[in-house]
Amino acid sequence: MDRVKRRCHKHREQAELDVTAFMNLMVVLVPVLLLSLVFTHTAVIDLDFPAGESAGEVDPNLVHLEVVVREDALVVADGRGGPIKTLPRVDGHHDFEALTLVMQELKRRMPEKRDITILLERETDYQTIVSVMDRVRSYRTVQALDVVNAELFPVISLGDSPPAATVASAG
Repeated sequence: MDRVKRRCHKHREQAELDVTAFMNLMVVLVPVLLLSLVFTHTAVIDLDFPAGESAGEVDPNLVHLEVVVREDALVVADGRGGPIKTLPRVDGHHDFEALTLVMQELKRRMPEKRDITILLERETDYQTIVSVMDRVRSYRTVQALDVVNAELFPVISLGDSPPAATVASAG
């Protein structure tokens, strides 16, 4: 019986766990993942889609700001009162700078107003949509020696534009 015990002890060897390869992987993987977090940035824009005609009665005292994006112009309008300002294309491009100035003036007149509707033609390209949304949501300004984004109308709804004949030009 002693021989059996000796044989069992002979075959029992302590196996060394080699974690060098795993540690090398972690040493490389952790900094790479941390660096990739710096360059990955997702921007989210919250949108409110109009509920349609079944939304109930509309209060006529409220102003319903709209920006109608046309092929040839941007029309800033009051949904119940007609156009406020028409901004024709300049050098073949929409005049986003003038749109920002109009939005700033409207915000100065209605500081509590936060919502706006952007009405788009079917063929409106994506970059134009994003540019209009950026211009009506905020503008860059200097405040206390820092450049900050000042809020204009951050609650944005999207919809289809009415036919061109229903929106008249405004000065």
